[in-house]
Amino acid sequence: MLRRLTVENYALIERLDMELDAHLNIITGETGAGKSILLGALGLLMGNKNESGTIRDESRNCIIEGVFDIEAYGLEAFFEDSDLDYEPQTVIRRMISPSGKSRAFVNDMPVQLATLRELGARLIDIHSQHQNLVLSNEDFRIKAIDSLSATAEKTSAYREKYNALRAAERNLKELQDAAEIMRRDEEWLRYQVEEFEAAALRAGELDESLEELKVLENADQIGEALTSLRNILDAEQLGVLEQLSAAENAIMRVKDSYPRGAEIAERLHSVIQELKDVSATVGDDSERIDTDPERLQRLTERVNMIYSMCQKHRVKDLTELMAVGERLAEQLSAITHSDENIDNCRRQIEALRNEATNMAGEIHALREKGAKVMSESVEGMLALLGMSDGRFTVEIQQCEELLPTGCDKIRFLFSANSKVSPAPIEKVASGGEISRVMLALKALLAEKSKLPTIIFDEIDTGVSGRIADAMGDIICALAKNMQVVSITHLPQVASKGDTHFVVYKQDSRTNITLLSAEERIEEVAKMLSGSEVTSAALEQARLLLR
Repeated sequence: MLRRLTVENYALIERLDMELDAHLNIITGETGAGKSILLGALGLLMGNKNESGTIRDESRNCIIEGVFDIEAYGLEAFFEDSDLDYEPQTVIRRMISPSGKSRAFVNDMPVQLATLRELGARLIDIHSQHQNLVLSNEDFRIKAIDSLSATAEKTSAYREKYNALRAAERNLKELQDAAEIMRRDEEWLRYQVEEFEAAALRAGELDESLEELKVLENADQIGEALTSLRNILDAEQLGVLEQLSAAENAIMRVKDSYPRGAEIAERLHSVIQELKDVSATVGDDSERIDTDPERLQRLTERVNMIYSMCQKHRVKDLTELMAVGERLAEQLSAITHSDENIDNCRRQIEALRNEATNMAGEIHALREKGAKVMSESVEGMLALLGMSDGRFTVEIQQCEELLPTGCDKIRFLFSANSKVSPAPIEKVASGGEISRVMLALKALLAEKSKLPTIIFDEIDTGVSGRIADAMGDIICALAKNMQVVSITHLPQVASKGDTHFVVYKQDSRTNITLLSAEERIEEVAKMLSGSEVTSAALEQARLLLR
């Protein structure tokens, strides 16, 4: 709950410092005194965006600070998830510089506004006058029913399933669009793939073919050179091998008397063996290499075909060309299997939709029970508020289509007369009637939400007399279990507070002061009789305050 609020240099506020009670805090003041400014400052503390005109004195910062007692509200996990230091007495501070730059801190740790808003939503519910319009908002009605229906776990699981369903539907659309585009190119792709299949390209074959081509193109010259070499090496008596062998034998005969003879003979032997190997290689090549016009033509055509395909597909070598072929084959395969992929996706969508539909049905059943509780509870409170003939009905219409929140459309139906059929509340209720319905709803939902603090900004607008007293009783009862701040113009409500603050304007500055017991009597009397306080008004104020 909010223990202390400090505001400096904000709009018409020079400095404001207020300590709040744990139960019912009343704020009163004349119209235009600055009560809405106070709520604006509190909204900034809860993460609202900074609007122009925030700073009173543009030579210094605007500072808004709140001290919150959060020990009893189980927020430790939120602080841990948000990487914040948890303190039972948590301090939230918002600073706005003259340039408009805003900074926020939780326990002196800087935070983003999104985090501040999330924390603020766990601490305070501010109900301002314009929020009566939320009765016409579908999201508000869904959240209100769900808070009474214990659907949190099921709605969370449903949202995951719903999001998965929508993702699968988007995937199906992408598959169908891609298949349609690819089918336009299917004939061209198939021709290209068949060309690659017919080419039967093999890694490294271009280099091998070019090497063999060089040989075939020069076969005659190579043959002559090999024959000449063989004649030099192997000719009888005059051949190099014959003569070296004879020289080796001659050295071997004198090696005993010639100290280096053995070494020379060994070296000659090595040379002879190497030349014999050369001779054998030349002999093999001589028999293998032959002019082969047909082979030469085939290789030439093969190489030209590869070069032509490289040029056609704008690649620089065989490796890149083969990669193109693989890619084209994959594209054709994707077309071939696109129907299968689309069918699989459709089956997945059908399964997800069935699961989501079943989950939405379970949520609907829980909401039906919650709707009954809400209808009965609100009608009971309306009777206390002087509308014994008032009828409030929560209508839940189950839709065929799945929505992000389930399969339900919810309407709040209302009638101030039991003889008139209920109609959508936003169309038939007066301002005073809507105020009473909203108070009943807020009181009911506050018990379920376990929020530390709720602020009512003139929720009692449009009522008076006995009804105002009844509204005060409901607000007072609500304040027994939580902190309530009520901004009001009604003395019947103001008299029920545990503490009473007055907002007033002095020298164009908005101030707030905590009233003593005697000051409260005079303030309530002023609310009863106007600016001139009569003795009768004072006596009536004393009676109300008792």
